[in-house]
Amino acid sequence: MAALTPRVVFVTRETDYELLIARHATRGQARFFLESRGQGLAAVEARHERFHAVLAQARAAVPGEWRQALVRRADLDRFLFAGDDVVVAVGQDGLIANVAKYLGEQPVIGVNPAPDLYDGVLARNPVERLARLLPASVAGAAAIERRTMVQAVIDGTERLFALNEIFVGHRSHQSARYRIEAGSEAEEHSSSGLIVASGTGATGWARSISEATRLDLPLEPDERAVGYWVREPFPSVATATRLRAGKLTDAPLVVTSRMNEGGVIFADGIEQDFLGFGWGRQVRIAPADRALHLVTG
Repeated sequence: MAALTPRVVFVTRETDYELLIARHATRGQARFFLESRGQGLAAVEARHERFHAVLAQARAAVPGEWRQALVRRADLDRFLFAGDDVVVAVGQDGLIANVAKYLGEQPVIGVNPAPDLYDGVLARNPVERLARLLPASVAGAAAIERRTMVQAVIDGTERLFALNEIFVGHRSHQSARYRIEAGSEAEEHSSSGLIVASGTGATGWARSISEATRLDLPLEPDERAVGYWVREPFPSVATATRLRAGKLTDAPLVVTSRMNEGGVIFADGIEQDFLGFGWGRQVRIAPADRALHLVTG
């Protein structure tokens, strides 16, 4: 049997224009909605056309004999990635975080469709570079950055992965009650929840918390370590605040829920994809046994 040709999987998300049309049904209705509020559709439509021009250019860079697939962000949990796929995320940096949790060691190429709009920390490649990066990725010759991910194991069975961070707390972001264990230390907490972030995530949500609390934990994206930060812990006769931040390498952070309702765990800011965290459930959070294989050149 002949070997299968390489497959490139393009990952995208809906443009603002596509989401407007989905909400208002027609272009005319979307235009009326915006113009009645002193806004216009032209700029949104121009960004939409620009994105699809870049996507078409990216797909044209795939060698003719190779296979292609296209998957939207909303469908990632139902898409079956093969171990030898090359994944191309065309969009903002967050799209790479969205797809990373569904991958193993597949190389991921981030293409920035609008460098004047998006920072491109992860999606750093211009589309013109793709024709060179695709064959190099298949041949194992591309430069790879292995970025540490975060893993949460709930009750020893369910697993959740994140490139940036995992949140544990109440779905309302109000008072969350839990027991926290870090190494040999443990205490009961009442807080606005906690996050466990990788070196990649340490530049985002974790950074805002560390700057506000002055609890800085230096983390490199490829370092096999993650950090935890507790949000607004409240001291009382039953709760303490000593365990506010720390670095995790081998031993996991162990959190046991004391919430009868509203307890959740979610990854990378996707609150709707949460796992319930009711009273007595326990989660162990640590560096994951997998990493994002980000193609850098």
